[in-house]
Amino acid sequence: MIRELNVSEISKTVKELCIKANKLLPEDMCDCIKCGAAAEKSPVGKGVFDDIIANLDAAENEDIPICQDTGMAVIFVELGQDVHLVGGDFTEAVNKGVHDGYVDGLLRKSVVGDPLERVNTNDNTPAVIHLSIVPGDKVHITAAPKGFGSENMSQLKMFTPSVTREEIVDWVTGVCSQAGSNPCPPIVIGVGIGGDFEKCAYLAKKALCRPVSERNPKQLYADLEAEMLERINRLGIGPQGFGGSVTCLAVNIEQAPTHIAGLPVSVNVGCHVTRHASATI
Repeated sequence: MIRELNVSEISKTVKELCIKANKLLPEDMCDCIKCGAAAEKSPVGKGVFDDIIANLDAAENEDIPICQDTGMAVIFVELGQDVHLVGGDFTEAVNKGVHDGYVDGLLRKSVVGDPLERVNTNDNTPAVIHLSIVPGDKVHITAAPKGFGSENMSQLKMFTPSVTREEIVDWVTGVCSQAGSNPCPPIVIGVGIGGDFEKCAYLAKKALCRPVSERNPKQLYADLEAEMLERINRLGIGPQGFGGSVTCLAVNIEQAPTHIAGLPVSVNVGCHVTRHASATI
């Protein structure tokens, strides 16, 4: 049976998620930060963790954003194929939600309408929208505001199939080493393996929306996540770059089929406030 859904419901949900994601970290992310604080061996690093936790508490208590960079709105939408959208244009509805969330929510507007002319759009639109058509009559939406201190540190490399596991781990670790303190560590790393050029980058961004408490369901990649996390933390960059044993809180890998002649790998860097919030209509 086809279900009719007015796009105003999408706008309303996107607005709420943009505000929520910027003010409240997912519970598993907060728990991961607390575990990192307990594991940190450096006295300076422990002090930084104390400040990070105090900042999270202040944001919740004062109803203000966790970070001054409230990010570019990345919106993932899983649209049930039995849903008939009515009342307007889907893309316009998503962007209206972003507009309302950032304007009414008093969030910083950080999007420019043209990459070279650099004129602010003043409402943080347009959003980056990833749409998937799925079975069912529901609409699942995830808002993932992405700050560019961490986004700027992200990289993609088109390896060939001859690349070894060790070389992949070395490259991912090297990306984090080059990033240093720029992405406000402790960081969360999303890794995409496979697909083609743009699919690989999408996988890495999607990986950052997976709970940090969940490992890749395929043991091969779960083991790779653990190995990369251990190697990155051996860098000693530490919280906010002041040195320490906890540089990275989690590594999430997403993989996809690829061409026989290629093996793309991408890294999307998330800061210690790797934000996302979801809802189902």
